[in-house]
Amino acid sequence: MTEPAIKYRLIKKEKHTGARLGEIITPHGTFPTPIFMPVGTQATVKAISPEELKAMGADIILSNTYHLWLRPGEDLVEEAGGLHKFMNWDKGILTDSGGFQVFSLAQMRDITEEGVHFKSHLSGEKLFLSPEKAIGIENALGADVMMSFDECPPFYETYDYIQKSVARTSRWAERGLKAHKNPDTQGLFGIVQGAGYEDLRRQSAQDLVSLDFPGYSIGGLSVGESKDEMNRVLDFTTPMLPENKPRYLMGVGSPDALIDGVIRGVDMFDCVLPTRIARNGTCMTSQGRVVVKNAKYARDFGPLDPKCDCYTCKNFSRAYIRHLFKADETFGLRLTSYHNLHFLINLMKDVRQAIMDDNLLEFREAFFEEYGYNADNKRNF
Repeated sequence: MTEPAIKYRLIKKEKHTGARLGEIITPHGTFPTPIFMPVGTQATVKAISPEELKAMGADIILSNTYHLWLRPGEDLVEEAGGLHKFMNWDKGILTDSGGFQVFSLAQMRDITEEGVHFKSHLSGEKLFLSPEKAIGIENALGADVMMSFDECPPFYETYDYIQKSVARTSRWAERGLKAHKNPDTQGLFGIVQGAGYEDLRRQSAQDLVSLDFPGYSIGGLSVGESKDEMNRVLDFTTPMLPENKPRYLMGVGSPDALIDGVIRGVDMFDCVLPTRIARNGTCMTSQGRVVVKNAKYARDFGPLDPKCDCYTCKNFSRAYIRHLFKADETFGLRLTSYHNLHFLINLMKDVRQAIMDDNLLEFREAFFEEYGYNADNKRNF
């Protein structure tokens, strides 16, 4: 039996919470957890170069199977030597399965036991994606971590629908695992679904754990439910997952959700949020949200965040960055994108230290107070 491509090492558990300090070993390096992973949907993190990602401390980034399948095509990426060579990134890469995009972007979906028939959001072309097809695409892309093909239903669907969906996702996970060609160089994760229903989350987790994936993702969250709902689901879901495997909460990237997810035992996070809001001039800072396009920053010659040592904050003022946005200069969104990614990567570094020091709850309280969250801790992004 070959060694799994992805291994997890638990270093320490925080005394007062479920938080875990660990590391994940991949074919392209070892990285510490908990960790935030920048999203590079189309084989690039928008506006940021690989060298800049390394400078801010990024160890693993995401790319999107659905988008790369449609353009430029997995065959071309494979011919180029795989995603790592294609995008000149020699650290970790994770690819999702394309399932979320099929259910959120595609038109006229038809879900069958075999897979999903749908129309491309780019061309309107009729397409079909099955577990075997999705895994084949991911094998060709060559990422270190791959996701199973799953259905991601709306959070507030009926119990009967979610029950059928969970059963189908489990069957698809088993089919994908059988189709996986490169288990020694690519680790395939199972995705736990079940919306807000504890018994269905338990069934999903049991199904997937029985298949012995090298890691497990928690899907179907951060899709419109409240923060309290998400935390409630995490409270009962993460304990269902093995302690010797990484746990990945998909699509979550606001600072409070990262901290609260870590408290509940999550190791890996990703989200387009930091770069998406950066392109609109919205910045995450230690004092809370700064919308740098606002008029009040026109003559503010201080940095975006006085406590930040990133390239943006060390070299440019709020007034200058506001000017760039007002002048439609792309350098402005590059600077804000760099800052927001650096902010979250550095936040997770501080969280790891708080776990080591057994004071994560105190860290959370101090961070939330300074960041300016409301009393009910609702996300302000």
